[in-house]
Amino acid sequence: MVTEILHTDNEVDAREAVNRAVATLQAGDVVALPTETVYGLGADALDPAAVEKIFEAKERPHFDPLIVHLPHKNAYLEIAEVPSEVKHTIVQLVETFWPGPLTILLPKKGIVPDIVTAGLPTIGVRMSEHPVFKRIARSFGRPIAAPSANRFGCLSPTSAEAVLDQLEGKIPLVINGGACSRGLESTIVKVLPPEKGPKPIIEIIRPGPITEEDLKKFGKVVFAERNAAVEDNAPEAPGQLLSHYAPRTRLRLLDNPSDFSPEEGKKYGLLSYRGQEKDGYINLHDWDEIRVLSPGSGRVAEAGIRFFSSIRELDDLFLDEIISEPMPDRGVGKAMLEKLRKASYES
Repeated sequence: MVTEILHTDNEVDAREAVNRAVATLQAGDVVALPTETVYGLGADALDPAAVEKIFEAKERPHFDPLIVHLPHKNAYLEIAEVPSEVKHTIVQLVETFWPGPLTILLPKKGIVPDIVTAGLPTIGVRMSEHPVFKRIARSFGRPIAAPSANRFGCLSPTSAEAVLDQLEGKIPLVINGGACSRGLESTIVKVLPPEKGPKPIIEIIRPGPITEEDLKKFGKVVFAERNAAVEDNAPEAPGQLLSHYAPRTRLRLLDNPSDFSPEEGKKYGLLSYRGQEKDGYINLHDWDEIRVLSPGSGRVAEAGIRFFSSIRELDDLFLDEIISEPMPDRGVGKAMLEKLRKASYES
């Protein structure tokens, strides 16, 4: 299969790219699409045969559910049920964060094929804020299943070039909408009735660009704990498996500088949060390569945007090992820490 790439640099090219993407979706095929988080591999979410092509191209196991992207804000009502006891909060989240990088888990309707949800009774839904994706979704007019456009378990792509690096020859079309503005996968939440008092519980299943601070005005925010079901390959939502987001090069997350003992003759790269000597990592070793996520004082949002692209750059440099500093355990730093732990899980 030849993989074609279409650009969206001007209105003429963008219109052609949108039309081709919609035609590809309508034909029951897959297409890599830009979102504000990472590039997604899209297919008609209501067509089981089309969705199966996502799993084939990504080599993704069928026990891992997909996120469904919507053509407009209220489209979730067509494919999901909204429990009456949390309806007010769901509406608040939709009105506040959509379009944007927030995925909400809801009970699914029968119209949704089981292959999309891995047979689970819930479905993750969101509406992308990327202008090209929005045009394609609106023109297609149907929900689009779109996990990250990469090989299963590998680094998520934040550029069209990164998609081609992993899926060239496996998919027919890539829409190049430029670099992703957020750089990390959407936050996934589940809203539960209050246990005590008036506030509902907002459970963060997967940390992402929408943070605990953003959500706490709408309810009591808690974080999902790792559990045996995830270890047994039964995730409730994407990105929950213990080993994930891994580069080809071995990656190790250090809790302390003293944990690093280099082996003679090996080449090491450092993924640094802010590149400051006082953090204890920059001068720890004569690094072969260094990538700094947020130079200077360190800003977690900026670091999140550069996160996957920086790891990918280090991964392409034929190092023996990538060493990562710890990230701040706040805001999108929580998402980066989670991904680093999953990427280094087998190490």
